[in-house]
Amino acid sequence: MNQLPAAGTHAIPHGKRRSTALRFARDLWSMRALYLMLLPGIAYYVIFKYIPMYGIVIAFKDYDLLEGILHSPWADPWYRHFQFFYESPYFTQLLTNTFLISVYKMFWGIIPSIALAILIHEGRVLWLNRVIQTLSYMPHFLSWVIIYGISIAFFSETSGLINRWLAESGHSTIPFLSSTGLFRTVLVGTDVWKDLGWGAIVYLAAMSGIDTTLYDAARIDGAGRLRRIWHITLPGIRNVIVLLLILRLGSVLDAGFEQIYIMYNIQVYPVADIIDTWVYRVGLEQLNFSLATAVGLFKSAIGLTLVYLSNTLARRWGGGLW
Repeated sequence: MNQLPAAGTHAIPHGKRRSTALRFARDLWSMRALYLMLLPGIAYYVIFKYIPMYGIVIAFKDYDLLEGILHSPWADPWYRHFQFFYESPYFTQLLTNTFLISVYKMFWGIIPSIALAILIHEGRVLWLNRVIQTLSYMPHFLSWVIIYGISIAFFSETSGLINRWLAESGHSTIPFLSSTGLFRTVLVGTDVWKDLGWGAIVYLAAMSGIDTTLYDAARIDGAGRLRRIWHITLPGIRNVIVLLLILRLGSVLDAGFEQIYIMYNIQVYPVADIIDTWVYRVGLEQLNFSLATAVGLFKSAIGLTLVYLSNTLARRWGGGLW
């Protein structure tokens, strides 16, 4: 006597499973060229992103270079390195500096890039647009060492052009690079200058995808240039702005290690010392790899949380990554 499937179960016939597998194999073979082109990218992420994640266990161990990851003893208690960072007298200062510098760079990095993209998009002299684009892109390809040298040439209190001009005019010199009140401004200003043109590329690409008939209709209705920008251009790139904001929120605890490590000095530690520079000094220079890994895991957890929350909010505005 044949038995019926138990209630709540859905048996998939063997023939149907086989036909699904064959259809999948045919689709895979028909698009083999595309999948082959994907392989290098997949291999990169697997080799350099996912496999090294095994090293996260260092955060819960007292890592010893000679013993290796597997044979190093476990920390007692397991959260000891996280606790050490949390109880550090610099914890609040480091978090504050990291968040403030990141937020300043995020805010002042987005608005000027959008403004530059709009100016280039609205420009009617093509050769001038190309010159402006080229000049604004060039700083992106300079290293922070070169930009620091340029900053010294302009902002040094003893030999900088600005302070030499002030001294010759009978005014007091300004310690741009050693003042706790001005150093963050220098950091944010040089970062904006470096990435201004590069950031505008994405917005220009988004603007090129806006339907030109919308501008024509608005022009016929008597809308001026500012009205067209406000009601057509900005809404047209809204999703791109939200997308880039979500991506930048994920790295809000990465305030720019290379820039700050090259440009800061002991006089501005109270306003410029961030998590990464502290970990480099305390964790890596003293070979405390467990502490460095624990702080890195802490940063990743916060970044993941911020990306998830910002994406949830963005979905309510019609955007989002997923």
